[in-house]
Amino acid sequence: MAATASAGAGGMDGKPRTSPKSVKFLFGGLAGLSAGLLRQATYTTTRLGIYTVLFERLTGADGTPPGFLLKAVIGMTAGATGAFVGTPAEVALIRMTADGRLPPDQRRGYKNVFNALIRITREEGVLTLWRGCIPTMARAVVVNAAQLASYSQSKQFLLDSGYFSDNILCHFCASMISGLVTTAASMPVDIAKTRIQNMRMIDGKPEYKNGLDVLFKVVRYEGFFSLWKGFTPYYARLGPHTVLTFIFLEQMNKAYKRLFLSG
Repeated sequence: MAATASAGAGGMDGKPRTSPKSVKFLFGGLAGLSAGLLRQATYTTTRLGIYTVLFERLTGADGTPPGFLLKAVIGMTAGATGAFVGTPAEVALIRMTADGRLPPDQRRGYKNVFNALIRITREEGVLTLWRGCIPTMARAVVVNAAQLASYSQSKQFLLDSGYFSDNILCHFCASMISGLVTTAASMPVDIAKTRIQNMRMIDGKPEYKNGLDVLFKVVRYEGFFSLWKGFTPYYARLGPHTVLTFIFLEQMNKAYKRLFLSG
């Protein structure tokens, strides 16, 4: 029985076998790595840089921070600008990660993000790099209004409570609150953006007309709460991402002020 079980698990010759599904999962997960790195290098740095600059410019001479609504407007501006800059990498990322789920005859087979950008430009036109730009920017407006404004507001609330000082613990708690708010606000527009960027032509017509058409069809055919399907794993991903983003941002801001502005 033991020999049979061993042979069944490892193959007829007793050697271990790697499941094709495992290989597909591994390389499917790594396929969009270069595109993901380029997206972070363009979108994230742009939005955080613009938000930090505008926040400091609009802070009062006495150190009074902007109000919540103004923080939201700053976040919207930063998010929309960053999304426009990062859309080409976003399009490449979505296509590369979805490629492994397509039938072999429909796969695009991009080698890396730069190959994807060159081929998309050559085969479909340069404007295709900004396909779905409007819903991407709409998502970024919602995400950044929620994430950046809620982080600043949560941090201010925690500091005003008297139980926290401006340290990593405060940044961690404010980031987790921000991640929760951002998850709830961004999931519907994230669904619309992703489906538009990954859609195909059906009988010569696009699968969806626009972002609102995506949301309407999801609610109609899948149910209202399908807009938040996968909330827990989404937050499990976004929460740590938000924490690390703001902790590193705060530390880099402190280092910059100490090294370049203290003298």
